[in-house]
Amino acid sequence: MTAEQGTEAHTDAPANTLRIVLVDDHAIVRHGLKSILERERDLEVVGEASTVAEAEAVVDRTRPSIVLLDLKLSTGADTEGLELCAELTRRHPKLAVLVLTTFVDDSLVVAAIQHGARGYVVKDVDTTELLRSIRAVARDESAFDSHASAAMVRSMRVQPEQPRFTERELKVLQLLARGLSNRDIGAQLYISETTVKFHVRNIMRKMDASTRAEVVYEASKLGVI
Repeated sequence: MTAEQGTEAHTDAPANTLRIVLVDDHAIVRHGLKSILERERDLEVVGEASTVAEAEAVVDRTRPSIVLLDLKLSTGADTEGLELCAELTRRHPKLAVLVLTTFVDDSLVVAAIQHGARGYVVKDVDTTELLRSIRAVARDESAFDSHASAAMVRSMRVQPEQPRFTERELKVLQLLARGLSNRDIGAQLYISETTVKFHVRNIMRKMDASTRAEVVYEASKLGVI
């Protein structure tokens, strides 16, 4: 039985459950993750895969909310998962990909974002942080553990021309970088969640970014945050 065949969606899951596919070439890692995630009432593992082909098939079939993706899926290239990330997010634009890997090379963190990942955490992350990251990317927010955040900052070399931001947009940017949700940003700035969304959209447009993760990265590179 292949990894892709080994897990099927539960039919009695609540409508608001976050449906997750695990993509990792080690069965013991997938089994351990599944055991951890399915203790949570709002999380359900609906599929598993160990190869690129299996991952594409299981995601096409199960239409998950989130993919937990290892970047190394074979004994060959260490970055096979990058192209898979790009392909999955191209096919399924609403899909949230959270990289969960052993590698924390600076360039890989940036490349993962550029290939469509919404977050990046390493496998020694504690359970609480992993669950927080999963729920963050499901809300279309960015998620980086301390290793990935440090790598992202170290990777910044060039200071491109800075877009013009309003004072309120700069405050929103700073709170985005801290990983706050739209609701929490609104509470901090005493504005509505709808207004926060408006500012975030404007910021993304000005930075030519398609995800919140890209916004945080680009803003850090510009020295805005």
